[in-house]
Amino acid sequence: MIKLGPTSDEMRAMSGDDIFLSRLKLLIIMGKAYLKNCPIGNYRKSAIIENAHHVFYHSLHLACFEPQSGITSDVEAGEEQEFHKRVQLLAVMAKAMAENRLTENHRKKALQDNLERICEILIFSFHLKGFNFLKVA
Repeated sequence: MIKLGPTSDEMRAMSGDDIFLSRLKLLIIMGKAYLKNCPIGNYRKSAIIENAHHVFYHSLHLACFEPQSGITSDVEAGEEQEFHKRVQLLAVMAKAMAENRLTENHRKKALQDNLERICEILIFSFHLKGFNFLKVA
């Protein structure tokens, strides 16, 4: 049998930063799905609101109490501050998106611009072409 993934000596325990990045990536995926007019059902709505809450406060904590936290490796302090402000903005926008308060075109454009900048900072670029499961709420 072929075993895929890291060997046991390469694995480590998950940290709070790992969970933060996973939640942030989920918000990015949901934001991009929203911009592609994928529906937001009740389960997805509650997941977006809960993750937005956690991402906002974790980012706030990192920005205030742990500057140069290592989340955004190899970036300057000013860019890390911009990153955390954009992440907090994304969390607020994601909550508004889930509550259907982000309907105007200029707000969608602001969401798209914010997502693109966060992805540039994280070097996290992908396209939602192969994610058909997002079309089901």
